[in-house]
Amino acid sequence: MKIQSLGTTLFSGLASAMLFTASVVYAAPDSSYEALISKTHMHGIAVHPVDPARFYLATHHGFYLVSGDGKVTQMSDNQNDYMGFTPHPSNASVFFASGHPSTGGNTGFLQSTDQGRSWKRLSNGAGGPVDFHQMDVSQVNPDLIFGVFRGLQVSEDGGQSWQIVAKTPANLYDLAASPNDADTLYAATQQGLLISTDRGQSWSPAHMNQSPASMVQASADGSVYAFVAGLGLIRNSDDSMTWTSLNNDFGNRYLLHLAVNADYPDIIYTISNTKEVLHSGDGGRSWKLFDGTSGQ
Repeated sequence: MKIQSLGTTLFSGLASAMLFTASVVYAAPDSSYEALISKTHMHGIAVHPVDPARFYLATHHGFYLVSGDGKVTQMSDNQNDYMGFTPHPSNASVFFASGHPSTGGNTGFLQSTDQGRSWKRLSNGAGGPVDFHQMDVSQVNPDLIFGVFRGLQVSEDGGQSWQIVAKTPANLYDLAASPNDADTLYAATQQGLLISTDRGQSWSPAHMNQSPASMVQASADGSVYAFVAGLGLIRNSDDSMTWTSLNNDFGNRYLLHLAVNADYPDIIYTISNTKEVLHSGDGGRSWKLFDGTSGQ
């Protein structure tokens, strides 16, 4: 089944998937990739800063490091739900997240300074404790962070304080800060891929095709990646309406999260709606399923 045939109903199950709260048995601290993904689901991904054959996974039941051979090491000392996972754009040891403690409630805005081993609440956020399902850090100014909870929230001091500055677009699935301009944001929505040049005060189409968009991700090399129904994976490098088609052969999959390391721009990982990690070694033009047996 091709993505094009699914039309505007493509993401009908996305909201319920994002709110999944069922209790499961999580993987052991040192386990396998296959065991991990069979027991939980994934909220974010990042390429290891030194070894691109490894990647981090933020999941519903903890934070993990996955090796090319499929070995999984639990990094976090808990099984909290790490949502809104976002790596710092220039400090490889720093990660940001939000979500839910395993005991229930919301975590507020979290920071790790040791590659996910320990996490500290920096702020409750505005009207919190917040639960940022969508969050991103500006590549232009890493102290500028955007999160979605009861509206679009902004921090200008690295997450210490927050304020609600605008409403968010309806049916929002993902949010990305432009890597080229501190005031520009992208939103992946059921109504299509949108762009704002005034920090979310107003929005307009970012692509002429306004089919549903499930993912948008900025990269430190100045690129913005997005997944749009009927178009597949596309890329932009200058915040214009000009997008390059990378791949539109994902079958019935759509992409939810994507990770690029600027030092290895051809190596990209993505998480699909089918609870799979896919890997590209040529900048997103071709993909293979990561199975933890053959490495990259």
